[in-house]
Amino acid sequence: MKSPGKPQAKRQILDERRSPSSTEPTHKRGRPRSFDRDEALNAALGLFWRHGYDATSLNDLTAAMNVTPPSLYTAFGSKKQLFIEALDLYARTYGASPAMAEATTARGAIEGLLRESAKQFPSPDHPSGCFTVLAATNCTEASSDVEALLRTKRLESEAGLRKRLDRAVEEGELPEGTDTAALAKFYGVVIQGMSVQARDGASNKELERVVDTAMALWPGPAKPSPKSKKRG
Repeated sequence: MKSPGKPQAKRQILDERRSPSSTEPTHKRGRPRSFDRDEALNAALGLFWRHGYDATSLNDLTAAMNVTPPSLYTAFGSKKQLFIEALDLYARTYGASPAMAEATTARGAIEGLLRESAKQFPSPDHPSGCFTVLAATNCTEASSDVEALLRTKRLESEAGLRKRLDRAVEEGELPEGTDTAALAKFYGVVIQGMSVQARDGASNKELERVVDTAMALWPGPAKPSPKSKKRG
């Protein structure tokens, strides 16, 4: 996306190749962007999603985004900031679950989320699996903050599941005493497992069977013992 108006002022552009002892920033005269920022960000998302943060090099990014390193730094600041923007794009584009927002029951919300995942994870329209599960694969110590960010996102998703399950207990959909923390973690594990299975080539049909099995374990209302039933 081209920048309108007057030429940009000088900007400080991080030169990752300079020695750690250097304290003087490298200055380059800013240039109007000659690329579509949204398209470039989408390209970066695809690379991070497919290869993970550490395995995606600056050369990979600039080639896929069709930009030079100075342009990348001018537009996004750093590789890490580019990743954070890609993560936000993923959350807005693929992370939202209509089922969680629209379902009238907790069971419907959880099952809908799982079936959405079973459809999305193996889709040929984008890299397979879940970005927040797979992008931190093999992170090094140097990128531990990226790993922590993705872990936080996964824990937030699990917390959202538990909140919905707690509400189900309050509304009487689930029995009193239901371990909603364990149940939320169970369905979170199912989603993460389906993500890895999709990366290994599992089809939508195969993942739907996983969802069927997971939902068969849904805790229902307490049922009376057969011995306690009155005989006719």
